[in-house]
Amino acid sequence: MKTAITDHRLTTRIVAGLAVVALIVHLLTIHRYGYFRDELYYIACARHLDFGYVDLAPLSAFLLRIELIFFGSSLFALRIFPALASALTIALAGMLARELGGGVWGITLACTGMLGCLFFLAVGNFYSPNVYEPLFWTGTIYLLCRIINGAPSRTWIWLGVVAGLGIQNKHSMVFFGVATALAILLTPERRQFARKWIWLAGLIAFVIALPNIIWQIERSWPTWVLLHGIAQSNKNVVLTPWEFFAQQITLMNPATFPLWFGGLIWLVASREGRRYRIIAFTYLIALAEFIVMHGKNYYLAPAYPILFAAGGVAFERICALRFRWLKPAIAVLVIVSAVVLAPVVLPILSPEKLLAYMRTIHFEVPRTETSHTAALPQLYADQFGWEEMVRSVARVYASLPPEEQKRPAIFCQNYGEAGAIDFFGSKYGLPPALSGHQNYFYWGPDNYSGEIMIVLDDDATDEREQFRSVEDRGLVESSPWAMPWEQRLHIFVCRDLKIPLRELWPKVRVWL
Repeated sequence: MKTAITDHRLTTRIVAGLAVVALIVHLLTIHRYGYFRDELYYIACARHLDFGYVDLAPLSAFLLRIELIFFGSSLFALRIFPALASALTIALAGMLARELGGGVWGITLACTGMLGCLFFLAVGNFYSPNVYEPLFWTGTIYLLCRIINGAPSRTWIWLGVVAGLGIQNKHSMVFFGVATALAILLTPERRQFARKWIWLAGLIAFVIALPNIIWQIERSWPTWVLLHGIAQSNKNVVLTPWEFFAQQITLMNPATFPLWFGGLIWLVASREGRRYRIIAFTYLIALAEFIVMHGKNYYLAPAYPILFAAGGVAFERICALRFRWLKPAIAVLVIVSAVVLAPVVLPILSPEKLLAYMRTIHFEVPRTETSHTAALPQLYADQFGWEEMVRSVARVYASLPPEEQKRPAIFCQNYGEAGAIDFFGSKYGLPPALSGHQNYFYWGPDNYSGEIMIVLDDDATDEREQFRSVEDRGLVESSPWAMPWEQRLHIFVCRDLKIPLRELWPKVRVWL
């Protein structure tokens, strides 16, 4: 008994220690570059709280509003929650490894694998719903494994709560939930469907998600319209099944592949691992879902903490009697590789040095969008040029006659530009931005008449059809490290809209 208590305390310290290491890494790097394009949009969403948005579920916006209230909107403050969530994900993977029967080395390897995972290093460094997603996916599996291990039936209630909050954070939780339900049907745990508790869990999840479902119904399912539009466009890189799986290896850090893939094999093939085969089936079904739907390569990423947990236990078992040196060797390999590859996903180096470094190590993160042609990885390129762009607009705004400065609207083609105007524009005296992109469309034209508008666009073809007067004020100021399309933006002063703005508004909607 004393040994068990000692091991529990030791493993708790290991879990906490590695989680703190991850937290420190993020706190030291989260303020190195600038605001990410999507972060500017999420801030706008947090200032327009609702039960739904075109392209995201509401929970992350509510959490961001809390963060803004308590910590402010500085770059460092904005990313405190992501850093904490990243650390908690590592801790949860360690807890799951312990639930699977892992001891000191099993838990250490699980947490070390997570610490060295490139995707989780990257996503913990900026604000997005993606940083919370692994917590909900791993949380449901952790509770499910507790149920398998004999936890009280009321544990299903907590599982329903976690699943419901997961849906309110990101709709991909539905796909993970379907994968989990099918996995249960494929194992002896299918007997749970004959009991009331699993159905109660489903009901609780549904009730928690209901406000967002009602929001979607009232607006004719805008998120589905968005997804359909993306599928019909050429926006995302389409991957073959093999490419999708190969990029999982890259995103997780190639050095961690034996760990998480070994965990998958252990769950399927070993006598002890079969008890938790639900984990393997859930992963494989989710993998199939995203391959069939041509999802982006990172859509499956939240499932990997459960495989790292299984992998830690697997290698602990395999190396219990022979090859004991392999356990510390794997941990060292993962940490060393993470240190080598970290600059690709964490803003440690200057842009110039980063490009030289990537050429030296011959490694870069796979691209997910066809429009990404910047020299830097998209995660970095989208952190440059936003305030410079706003300053350019502010100079044009200040050059307008005083009587016109009381009436102009600023129209942007996408939520990145609009979010930048809304975030940085207040200190330059700019009015709020308008856009037809994503949820900006629902925030509408307000009381603007369209009498005079400052429009950001790469050419004025549409504007010359819509306005009687269009004046090109030149290119925006930008950064050489920004996305190329941002550097091509012109500022147009447009006067006398030919039809009322409210009548034109339905035609400016862009959901891609």
